[in-house]
Amino acid sequence: MSGTKHYDARSFACSKSIGYLLKLSHLLMHDRATAAFAAHDLSFMQWLMLMKLREGSAETASDLCKSMHYDTGAVTRLLDQLEERDLLRRERSKTDRRVVRLKLTPTGEAQLSELIPVAVDALNAALSEFSKAEFAQLNKLLNKLIASLKARESQRANNAA
Repeated sequence: MSGTKHYDARSFACSKSIGYLLKLSHLLMHDRATAAFAAHDLSFMQWLMLMKLREGSAETASDLCKSMHYDTGAVTRLLDQLEERDLLRRERSKTDRRVVRLKLTPTGEAQLSELIPVAVDALNAALSEFSKAEFAQLNKLLNKLIASLKARESQRANNAA
């Protein structure tokens, strides 16, 4: 790590900080995706939860809460709605009865597959001003930032232990 200073306390402006710019771009993209899903039977957040289950980045309600930064009440309400519509089912673990795993149903899989193009179109529209090279660079830089932040968090946790 170079230790390069990118900000100066004397001239710092929140609206120019990388955190603010990332959050604003996230909110704007989220709004675009929400609008794209408005005409469909599944909200963007419901679709995203099902995608996390499909991709294996979440298996339980707790996993979804952590990965989506949602409170347990909101996740439970969304899961109840998805279960009522036969898009997912809850299965108690055979090895640990305290654990309830979430599984997509065939109906849920079909709904996901049908709506992936909606999400892809929304993302492509949001990124339409980027060339392929710029998009690749953006992905590379964002992944570098994420890796750096995770490494620092891990180091902080190890120092605290």
